[in-house]
Amino acid sequence: MLVSGISACSSPGLKPWHTVELDEEFTLEMVNDGRVQNFADYLALEDRLFGQLEEEIYADTPTGPAHALERYSAGSAADPEHRQQNWNHSFELTHPAAIGGVLLLHGMSDSPYTMRTLANTLNQQGYHVIALRSPGHGTVPSGLRTISWQDMAAAARLAMQHLSTELDGKPVHIVGYSTGASLALNHALDALDQQAIPPPASVVLISPAIRVHPASGMAGFKNSLSALPGMDGMAYLAVMDEFDPYKYNSFATNAAAQVHRLTHHVDGRIQSLASDATVAGRLPPILAIKSTVDATVTTDAVVDNLLIRLPANRNELLLFDINRQAAIKSTLLVDDPGPLTERLLNDAGLPFAVTMVKNKDANSRNVVARRKPAYSEDGYVVESLQLEWPVDVVSLSHVALPYPPDDPVYGESPVEGDDQVFLGNLAIKGERGLLKIPGEWLLRQRYNPFYDYMQARILQWIDESGEPYTVGGNNAPDVASYHSGSGE
Repeated sequence: MLVSGISACSSPGLKPWHTVELDEEFTLEMVNDGRVQNFADYLALEDRLFGQLEEEIYADTPTGPAHALERYSAGSAADPEHRQQNWNHSFELTHPAAIGGVLLLHGMSDSPYTMRTLANTLNQQGYHVIALRSPGHGTVPSGLRTISWQDMAAAARLAMQHLSTELDGKPVHIVGYSTGASLALNHALDALDQQAIPPPASVVLISPAIRVHPASGMAGFKNSLSALPGMDGMAYLAVMDEFDPYKYNSFATNAAAQVHRLTHHVDGRIQSLASDATVAGRLPPILAIKSTVDATVTTDAVVDNLLIRLPANRNELLLFDINRQAAIKSTLLVDDPGPLTERLLNDAGLPFAVTMVKNKDANSRNVVARRKPAYSEDGYVVESLQLEWPVDVVSLSHVALPYPPDDPVYGESPVEGDDQVFLGNLAIKGERGLLKIPGEWLLRQRYNPFYDYMQARILQWIDESGEPYTVGGNNAPDVASYHSGSGE
């Protein structure tokens, strides 16, 4: 583990990786003009892109101890090429006797690393898996200055077409995280409208970006100002040192604009879909997974703008509540999600199932899963999970859900003897203003202590949605079957 070099990072400011445009990046235009016709073409283009990254960024970035935490300094602790595999690339895991396929879509400013653990598990369970690097990602923050959500949607379509062809009629599913969840929904909606687009057998949404803050709509205007002389700084909402090997710390203004446009587009389509029960019934079953506290997207939007609008008895919301054993000992909470959790567990009018992972009681760190079927008037069933909250964790977060506690970069503790950067459960204390990583960055929860349970639910959802998709069919899994453990 290397954290001592944090204060040695160069001062924030626009660096080459904030301004250089890599022209080997994929765009929708390349599909329209025939330059990229399939997923193999996409991967070939991606290889050229990373070669360009090496020539234009890595080759001109200084190396040595002073740059020990610089992502683009070759051989540094944060250099993704310094690891056994650079997980910023798209990767495909085939299976000799695949029972189906799964496309994994990461979030905005992330990389395929986000889906690494889930991808390996799915492959071990018999699935042909693609973890796609969305355009603009995995290279330099400037990659998000010009990319559009339509480019990302086109890349997802190529990957789904590839899986569908390779699997010859076997079910193909989509799992999307954050913005990747919106892209997954968009693809499922496209498949309703266009017969040539392969429909997913099921959809899993992790920390889904369903509706973002209205202020993000101003990002497009701010981004346009960055083209004016002396206004290049407007191209970013945040500029930070790049010490994370698999995420951009700097956030391009255009990225926020594209998330706003994508979520607005999908929200409008879902709203229209709700008025046509025949078409809505063809949408695949959806499992949405969230933390009740999420600084990026709200649970209310997932409930009111998505799940309530969809056909009944097909979908489920899996929520992770805050650690109430820790919360009751403090008056520091800004906003308690308690009223929402009570609503979801007690509202008999909800057309989707709800599973809430929360403390067994107010005096225990042990957690249970409380599940209420759609339209249930009989309360909920309780299952003991044999899990507990870490003593120093108050809640999960938007970024925590996809990472298990043993993740070598974002997990609970660093790998012994590993000299590569660790950004998980850091406990660095000192005077304010000393470190160049903001204090709120250090405080944010970055791994999911209940990852194994979440992963098991995803596998069950996909396995039980595995019947070939049929128009008008109901492929929703028997969500009650997982909750067969002993009650409280």
